[in-house]
Amino acid sequence: MTLRLATTADLPVIVEIYNSSIPGRLATADTVPVSVESRREWFAAHDAHHHPLWVLEEAGKVIAWVGLQPFFKARPAYAGTAEISVYVSPESHGRGIAVRLVQHALDQCPGLGIRHVTALIFGHNDPSLKVFQRAQFQPWGRLPGIAQLDDTPADLVILGRAV
Repeated sequence: MTLRLATTADLPVIVEIYNSSIPGRLATADTVPVSVESRREWFAAHDAHHHPLWVLEEAGKVIAWVGLQPFFKARPAYAGTAEISVYVSPESHGRGIAVRLVQHALDQCPGLGIRHVTALIFGHNDPSLKVFQRAQFQPWGRLPGIAQLDDTPADLVILGRAV
């Protein structure tokens, strides 16, 4: 397996992996698939020096990605805090890949000037909550019923940790 910085050529598979998580209603508040075009600006906002986006390849195929993005870009006092996102292709679930990717991102944070990392996870997403608990994230808040997934309200759990 090879972990590397994402390139523009990876964007279609990054979107494909992301979209594969939508039907399960566990990992994203998007309820319909997103397009590659709609994610170009999001992709361009990642940069290797402050908020990288990495992909994991296996046998030449991207199977997962992890990225850091500004926590609250509009306020400079939060510049040392990032939000992390990690997505793994369905056929690669259950192999510890998300844990590996989260740890890689955390290991890079000091060199990126990031002192704190947050993760926003649905309260019913037990697999992701366990990934971040293994990475020593702590509960920092809960927004009850803030998301509406089909006809079901969902809590948003805010996890965080210092690095």
